[in-house]
Amino acid sequence: MQYRDAQPGDPVISELSYKMDDNRVVLRWQWPEGATVVYIAKESSDPSAGGQNEGRGLPPFSSLKLFTREEYKAAGSYRDRVEGFGRVRYTVYPAVREDGDTFVICQQDGANQLELSTGRAKIRYAIQHKKGWFRSRKTVQIQVTAEVPVPQQALCYVKKRGGYPADREDGTLYPFTAPFAAGRNVLPTIEVGGDEYVRLFFTDGQKYGTIYELVPE
Repeated sequence: MQYRDAQPGDPVISELSYKMDDNRVVLRWQWPEGATVVYIAKESSDPSAGGQNEGRGLPPFSSLKLFTREEYKAAGSYRDRVEGFGRVRYTVYPAVREDGDTFVICQQDGANQLELSTGRAKIRYAIQHKKGWFRSRKTVQIQVTAEVPVPQQALCYVKKRGGYPADREDGTLYPFTAPFAAGRNVLPTIEVGGDEYVRLFFTDGQKYGTIYELVPE
């Protein structure tokens, strides 16, 4: 078995679509003439997930699922259970037999690939500011409760003088130095000025906001 780029006359997938049915995704596509089987890849497309076969982005053959045209006709679709949170990429590869070998066809038009969201994991956070008597500075305690593990690069805290920051650019940004485990994470206290305030933000809202939901408590 080997991959090859689509050549003139090769079968290709078109009209790939999906819908959600409770905790299952239902895939449908236009089955090409000349193909009796396809191979289906399911991969995480989360920014925090490591890629596979980074050179071409091709999954290993051992991760592909064989699905026949007869199975598709009998069910009218391909169904797969989805679990957890984040984004998932499905790719449907047509395959052909030639000269005793199986060729898995890679399409350059992207019509055989789609991404979908399985939901956003909640990240709840609480921040306590405490100032002692006759002290010019105060301590800040950050607590993060996550439904799933969260990489340290997903979050940051911002410190601002005179009020709470409105976004990650509204003050001085500080990265976290360790990942967050699923469950309750109580971070070491930090010390700030008496008129300074701290709030949590995504380091990149467009990137991580599709995976996680940041909820203040």
